[in-house]
Amino acid sequence: MLLAIPKAEIFERQQKLFARLQQNQLDCAILFSVTDIFYLTGFHFHPTERPIGFFIDPQQQTHLFVPALEHEHAEEFAYVDKVHSYPEYPGLRHPMEYFKDALLEAGFAGKRVGFDADGYGSSMGYRGPKVSQFLEAQQFQSIYGWGEEMRVIKSQAEIELIKESCRWGNLAHRLLQKYSKPGLSEIEITTRASSEATMAMIETLGADYKPHGNTAYALFRGQVGAMSAFPHAVTQNLVLKKGDTLVTGAAGEVWGYHSELERTMFVQEVSKEQEKYFTYMVQAQDIAFQNIKPGIPMSKVEEAVQAFFKENEIQHLTAHHTGHAIGLLGHEAPFFDLGDHTIIQPGMVLTVEPGIYVRGLGGFRHSDTVAVTKDGIEMLTYYPRDLESMICI
Repeated sequence: MLLAIPKAEIFERQQKLFARLQQNQLDCAILFSVTDIFYLTGFHFHPTERPIGFFIDPQQQTHLFVPALEHEHAEEFAYVDKVHSYPEYPGLRHPMEYFKDALLEAGFAGKRVGFDADGYGSSMGYRGPKVSQFLEAQQFQSIYGWGEEMRVIKSQAEIELIKESCRWGNLAHRLLQKYSKPGLSEIEITTRASSEATMAMIETLGADYKPHGNTAYALFRGQVGAMSAFPHAVTQNLVLKKGDTLVTGAAGEVWGYHSELERTMFVQEVSKEQEKYFTYMVQAQDIAFQNIKPGIPMSKVEEAVQAFFKENEIQHLTAHHTGHAIGLLGHEAPFFDLGDHTIIQPGMVLTVEPGIYVRGLGGFRHSDTVAVTKDGIEMLTYYPRDLESMICI
């Protein structure tokens, strides 16, 4: 059972980045993106006010720059040639002074340097100089977005990890539906379902399992009853009532890889009005599935879904695009959106989640994770989608 990206694949990713730097006539590179550092080194960490960076020197040696409290952690788990560290932030000497020393030692002076950001950034109180203020280079060029572009097409190993995520999301959601009863609070239900699914997950996968994110979970995120009409509601500690519309979410991260399973459910009974919008939503999702094919723009899928909404005069009840890529982040580019003309390719992993939102009645959204194949799609999530299966008895 695959529970991590193999070391050889991490090195293949680094080689692809080396090649792209050469193609763009860049000698070296600096990355501060947490997700890209993990993708390129296998090192998972908690970003804080303490700067962390990854850099590639002109000899294609890889380096990780971390606070001292992460040094041993990085040496054990990061697939890099050298680990550098600094005492503490803010410290008597700013971490970027140590970073400058490491870059100069690695031969960055006077070179053509690519970076994803002109310095470290954090919302946790970090303050510091830009790289371009302390490093004298021949050229600075932004390579922002390169990492995300590398992550668009998933390897077979990545897809296997996402499939494993789907399996545990399926269990967590099954438990969520089982415990969704009138008179119980959303927090009580989600805590019980998520805890039980997580225990089953760790007992089944064993010691080799590393979430690098959330373990198995299922939740409502506040989308209970009338509040389900807000697409991105937050947990309210609401108590379920008979007839409530519920919009759910479930997954279980595996070595940092996400999946997305969302369903629209109903507590014990469904009104004709709820059934009407539920049916529209499922039909819209089916249209999206049918239109996802390699070689066409992402926007064409959204156009087909929007045409259906317009035909049924419900476009005013929609609030967001039909879906997005998914992988190491819950939302990644590209998007099923009228403004995104990225060409669909085999190996992409995408969510399909057209939604309808009726104030006072509820929200109606299923989300499924799919992998693009040479002919169409492979469904990675597999929870039932029909109305009868969505009634919590």
